[in-house]
Amino acid sequence: MDVPFEPWSPDFVADPYPAYAELRARGRAHWYAPTRQWLIPHHEDVSALLRDRRLGRTYTHRFTHEEFGRTAPPAAHEPFHTLNDHGLLDLEAADHTRIRRLVSKAFTPRTVENLVPTVERLARELVGGLVARGGGDLLAEVAEPLPVAVIAEMLGVPAEDEERARLRPWSADICGMFELNPSEETARRAVQASIEFSAYLRELIARRRKDPGEDLISALVGVEELTEQEMISTCVLLLNAGHEATVNTAVNGWWTLLREGVRPDPEKLSTAVEEILRYDTPLQMFERWVLDDIEVGDVVIPRGSEVALLFGSANRDPARFGPTADVLDLTRAENPHITFGAGIHYCLGAPLARLELTALFGEVLSQAPGLRLAAEPRRKPGFVIRGVHELLVEV
Repeated sequence: MDVPFEPWSPDFVADPYPAYAELRARGRAHWYAPTRQWLIPHHEDVSALLRDRRLGRTYTHRFTHEEFGRTAPPAAHEPFHTLNDHGLLDLEAADHTRIRRLVSKAFTPRTVENLVPTVERLARELVGGLVARGGGDLLAEVAEPLPVAVIAEMLGVPAEDEERARLRPWSADICGMFELNPSEETARRAVQASIEFSAYLRELIARRRKDPGEDLISALVGVEELTEQEMISTCVLLLNAGHEATVNTAVNGWWTLLREGVRPDPEKLSTAVEEILRYDTPLQMFERWVLDDIEVGDVVIPRGSEVALLFGSANRDPARFGPTADVLDLTRAENPHITFGAGIHYCLGAPLARLELTALFGEVLSQAPGLRLAAEPRRKPGFVIRGVHELLVEV
């Protein structure tokens, strides 16, 4: 039986939710031959597998490629994989624990609380500029600059460095490799971005060794437990993960609000942000390798397999969210969405993302209460990272 899953179809990407409902109705695990993955659509299963240590973001801490029945990546892709594979998101076991412990100090509740004035000021200025111009591209002029500026400040990327303007393009090119079956052109761009971004960070780290500041890179420089490559990979991950979900949640969220003609209650903004994170999940899928045989329902998934955990489907599962799972309810009180993941790989920057989103939505509601669409957005073709090319608005 054909699986109702077409991640390269524009129609599916535009609205995958009916197909998700059909997947959930058909069962708990579905083999999808084009990507050689098992699709997992139910909230209960996705949540459990995120916490299951028989799965991992990598397998190379336990197996060689040959032992795992996989082929090593092409040699030409090596700069991307060196960068990606030393980052927190793709590490397991002792390395993950060691690096997360070190980096988590930058995301304590106190640290995030100290960022509130900066985030609120940036959001106020960016939205104010959009309003003064009578509108524009909410994505490029507000949603993107805010998290990139915050992460750049945290890392200590000097405002005068010309590379600061390249952070977002580098990140976008690297994140292209997280789509399903990326093309060789996508890989080429990711490799080039990995080389350039790494070279810049290596030079910035050298500067911080000589002249440390109060930023995260300066703090990491003094940690003997971190190799330079781990430091570089961690910084890139913090930028990529630190803004990709925030940008797409903000833009997808405002498109939904404008399309449905509703607005959050400013007094209950944090509740509305959680629902926006759930309703149109910015990262629709995360992958895990099966390190030891598992069972999902009556399906045995053997070691060496890859599972595709469908976050977008899990977040619309009526078994967890009730009969209104497909309804945008900005007052939804109980909202156990898994947009930020679960288990040891739970998003380290979730509190910062929530702060940025709350500030951004709050400022738009305050300064542009009459916000309206100026043109229908064009959706990006990627399935995994859900976004649009631009969101043109008028105030």
